[in-house]
Amino acid sequence: MRLAVIILLTAISITDPAKIGKINRTKEKARNAFQSGDYKTAATLYQYLADSLGVQEDEVLLNLAHARFQLNDTTGAKTAYQQLTSSTDPVIRSTAQQQLGVLTNRQGKAEEALNYFKEALKSNPANNEARYNYELLKKKLDNQKKQEQQQQQQNQQQKDQQQDQKKQEKPDQKKDQDNQQKQDQQKSDQQKKEEQQKQGEQKQEEQSAEEKKENEKKEAPSSVNEKLEQLKISEEKAKMLLEAMKNQEMQYLQQNKRKPSKPKDKGKPDW
Repeated sequence: MRLAVIILLTAISITDPAKIGKINRTKEKARNAFQSGDYKTAATLYQYLADSLGVQEDEVLLNLAHARFQLNDTTGAKTAYQQLTSSTDPVIRSTAQQQLGVLTNRQGKAEEALNYFKEALKSNPANNEARYNYELLKKKLDNQKKQEQQQQQQNQQQKDQQQDQKKQEKPDQKKDQDNQQKQDQQKSDQQKKEEQQKQGEQKQEEQSAEEKKENEKKEAPSSVNEKLEQLKISEEKAKMLLEAMKNQEMQYLQQNKRKPSKPKDKGKPDW
């Protein structure tokens, strides 16, 4: 952006010819410094004009703001431009508003910058630079808003799809849960049934063992007296039978003892 230095050498309401000459020479030096790119010297001279020589002309303040702008002195430039937004000169007012738009846009405040460019065009419709900046920034903002709306629509669509997917998944999940619970219940019932069956079989086995013992007790006499009762023999008679059996056994043993184990040899004596 090219900033023009506004020079005012006449119409100075100062009666001191020496001071008027000093002011004009200082203005000339400031202009030459600005045009040669020595913005630091130009800013110093314009500041000297405003503070020391008491020059409060809009043109001098605008040139001071331009010099600070070129030095990237954002705060100083913005302060100087703000003072000129109430200038009675529409051209100077429009230029100050346009520059404030540029500074504000650099700070990332696009909406505020757009408003400055709009005010600059209202002050001076012939300010083509302000018009160019306004149209360029407005187009950028419109595109950003459009992209934001598209992004919001995409986000909403994704959100709706996720909600629909969740709604579809919920019945399937509930069905799976019901099936799992049913399978778990069936498994639990089967285990209980097997345990009951096993306990029943064990109980039957225990009962069978008890019955077998009882039957054995019934079949086998528990004592000699029971045997005798079953044979219907008295105890005295049984004793007599035992005694007779013992006597028979003794006689049998004695007879076997008297018999020779080998046949007698006839040619030899008995002794």
